[in-house]
Amino acid sequence: MANLLRLQNNIGQVKEDFFRTNRISEDYRYDETFAAVQIQSWFRGCQLRDFLRHLHRNATIIQKIWRGYRARACFRQTLKTAYFMMKMNFFNEMAVRIQRRWRGFYVRKYVHNYHARRHYLEGLARKNEQVRRDLEEFGEIQRRVREHSEMERKERERCDLAQKMHHLLSTQQRPGVFNSPFRVRPHEMELRMRSVEPALIKAALQKRKSLQGLLGTNLDLHTTQPLPPIPSRKPQGPFCEAMEVQKQRHRPLEPSLRVATSITALAEAREDLRGQERAGRNSARPFQPFSNAHKSRKYEGMIHTCTLYDQVAYGSKHFREENLEKLQGKAVKTGAL
Repeated sequence: MANLLRLQNNIGQVKEDFFRTNRISEDYRYDETFAAVQIQSWFRGCQLRDFLRHLHRNATIIQKIWRGYRARACFRQTLKTAYFMMKMNFFNEMAVRIQRRWRGFYVRKYVHNYHARRHYLEGLARKNEQVRRDLEEFGEIQRRVREHSEMERKERERCDLAQKMHHLLSTQQRPGVFNSPFRVRPHEMELRMRSVEPALIKAALQKRKSLQGLLGTNLDLHTTQPLPPIPSRKPQGPFCEAMEVQKQRHRPLEPSLRVATSITALAEAREDLRGQERAGRNSARPFQPFSNAHKSRKYEGMIHTCTLYDQVAYGSKHFREENLEKLQGKAVKTGAL
């Protein structure tokens, strides 16, 4: 009871002590809580970092084991590939050696055999020599044939000339041009003219032979054919035919270029063509008036309304067949083509 009374008497002091103690404890409680939180955070951080280090260590071990496995697998594959390539290179080299030996043997025995090649070259040389001799003989024969043909041609020319100049043959009253009295022996042309017949008699003989072939009879030229009349005109020279001289004397009139064409024909034709080209560039397909008026037939443009190209390219078949020759003749006449 005494204690209760003492407490009742000191109730105020007790309250003050209680509130002071609570205040002090409250003040220390915040600091202690902050310190506890700091300690807990540090401890938990240490635990977490230690766990992370453990995880990193384990991950490193796993990666090391996996990478080692992969590296060993890749190395084994690379080793297999290198071994396979080495074997293939070795086999290829051995195959090349075998092929080289076999091909060398085959070529030396069958393709480039020394003895066969020597015999072949000797036979080829002999054949070449024979061919060369044959070609030389053939060339000599050809040369002789050409010389003989040239001699025959010259002989025919001399005979023809002697026939044309047969009127210069010597007579008993007067010596000819080629039979001078100062010569010891007659000229070669004089002897040749004595051995041939005149050209007129030769032509008459050929005509007589052709008549004999047609009629089947034997006609005598000297008995049945009278002598030709003496021409009143002066005979032509000995080196030209009568018909050739006649053509030269009576040559037809040939108008000069100045008379045949105008001086400005070429310029006019060029200007006309330029105008047609300009018209064609301005309108490749000119307007065709009243083209729908007649459904049964196609419209045909006039000559002065389209170019030569349009007339040929786009004109009707009737126009191309009938007027193309006229246009070309006009172009040639004007000197444009």
